[in-house]
Amino acid sequence: MSETDDIRGLPARAAALDLLGTALSRRAGLDEGLNHPAMAALEPRDRAFARALVMATLRHLGPIDTALQSRIKKAPPERIVNVLRLGAAQLLVLKTPAHAAVGATVDLAAAQKGGEVFKGLVNAVLRGFTRDPVDLDEPELMLPTWLAARWRAAYGPEAARAIAAMVAAEPATDVTLQDPADAAEVAAELEATILAEGQLRAGLKGEISTWPGFDAGRWWVQDASAAVPARLLHVQRGETALDMCAAPGGKTLQLAAAGARVVALDRSAGRIKRVSENLSRTGLGAEVAVADAAEWRDTREFDAVLLDAPCSATGTFRRHPDVLWVASPADIPKLAQVQMKLLDSAARRVKSGGRLVYCVCSLEHEEGEGQVAHFLARHKAFALNPIVAGEGGSPEASRRDDGTLRILPHHREGGTDGFYVARLRKA
Repeated sequence: MSETDDIRGLPARAAALDLLGTALSRRAGLDEGLNHPAMAALEPRDRAFARALVMATLRHLGPIDTALQSRIKKAPPERIVNVLRLGAAQLLVLKTPAHAAVGATVDLAAAQKGGEVFKGLVNAVLRGFTRDPVDLDEPELMLPTWLAARWRAAYGPEAARAIAAMVAAEPATDVTLQDPADAAEVAAELEATILAEGQLRAGLKGEISTWPGFDAGRWWVQDASAAVPARLLHVQRGETALDMCAAPGGKTLQLAAAGARVVALDRSAGRIKRVSENLSRTGLGAEVAVADAAEWRDTREFDAVLLDAPCSATGTFRRHPDVLWVASPADIPKLAQVQMKLLDSAARRVKSGGRLVYCVCSLEHEEGEGQVAHFLARHKAFALNPIVAGEGGSPEASRRDDGTLRILPHHREGGTDGFYVARLRKA
């Protein structure tokens, strides 16, 4: 790294410090920070570095914090802790040359209010890492203690360790094709692997909007697991379908591409705008509405209803590693109450003989298996409509004995988002 790089690197590291603080302070903080005008104001190279540095830090936060705690007797202010975390990630994950990583991180500490007094600490700790590198690959350290305990209890020690081992890996970009017949052609353009039913895993890197076929709307970004629930509805051309919590719109696009007459519902006007933008780009059509799906006053009934409910999102840690550190045990029962109300609303929207798919990108039992068990006890007109192993492009290992899906992140080679999916039919 040249002297010019050191000078250029301080604004990028300062932006990374703000982004890390935002990511660890609240839910959706990472997305909020990435979209902040301060990030947009950076030159593309600096913006990419800031993002890469924060993601590297979040993906290795457990081992980094363990290493820092063993080297610091008295914890400094949180902002200086974050400076140290970023410095450690540069040295241990990004393999930034030591002189550049240590020097720039000391300068970053000094630039903080009251930070001058911590320059020596930052220098000493990071120099210690250069002499005594830390092993960041221990799965046992990748998760908060409470989550690790929950996953061991739910899935067993071996599966919990396999899940934890996925935390540090940078995921590839999965895309869903508007027309599955285009799979071979688009796969060649995106240097992609064909997964299943019009689902590709791209090999390209960089700005997605510049990839072949994006402007033409031939595909959209959607994790392979997230693409499964809409396929399980098997909508036919001309059928009516309701996507109850639609944003950012991938499932709405799937239903529309299959020929359904779709209503896309979301409580956030800002998020429903993204659905409209995606519909416009792909040339697909759907009715969009802003409303709380639990209280929506529309009395229409639909052949197919999809409820991808708000949840703890613990299954999305591959792309959103911050979720591991901002989630808390108290979130789960609160979200379960929201999901219950949404499911009761969904039940009213399904025609006799119609289908309902409920899913959450959570690995927590209360939001998945437990939620559906309670729903079936309340709504006797509904019964599980078992999913066949591999159906909808789901990993065969994910099928449970009752015909629901519990997709774990290690069930697909290269990783996948964690999901629970149940299909129900109304008598």
